[in-house]
Amino acid sequence: MEMHSESFSDNSPIPDMYTCEGKDRSPHLAWSGLPRGTLSLAIIVDDPDAPGGTFAHWGVCNLPPELTHVDEGFSEEDAGALGALQVMNDYGHRGYGGPCPPRGHGRHHYRFQVFALDVPNLDLAARASVQELEEALHPHILGRARLTGVYGRN
Repeated sequence: MEMHSESFSDNSPIPDMYTCEGKDRSPHLAWSGLPRGTLSLAIIVDDPDAPGGTFAHWGVCNLPPELTHVDEGFSEEDAGALGALQVMNDYGHRGYGGPCPPRGHGRHHYRFQVFALDVPNLDLAARASVQELEEALHPHILGRARLTGVYGRN
C-alpha cells in the first residue's frame, strides 16, 4: 500500500493550516494498492514524540474499501455519509485535532496511517477512543500505509 497527500509530502513540514495555529483542518489523504480481501479502511493520526507518550490526533474507521482518499477538512457529516465512525481523540473530541506540540519542544513527527482491514465494520461505541480503535483493528490488518509529517512550535 502507498499513501500520499496533496497537503504535504512525506517527512516534510505540515502547513500551519492543518495545525492548532491555523484552521486545524484535516489534510487531504490518499492511498492506493489495497490488498485483496480489504473490506473496510481505518485512519489513525498520532504523535509518538508527545511529552506524555503517544498522543492520538484522529481516528476514523468503517470507511468503505472503494474509497481512495479523504478530502481536506473531513467532517463528522462526511463520516456519516460514508457510514464511518470518528472516535474520540486525546483532545477529548471526535474527529481531527491538528498538531499542537508544546512551544519549544522541538519538531514532532506525526504519523498519518491508513489500514486495510478484513472486516466490513469494527463494532465500537460512539465514544470509543483512538486507543480502543487501535486494539480493535489490530487482529484485522491486511495492510497499512503511512505518511509522516513534521511540526514544531517555537
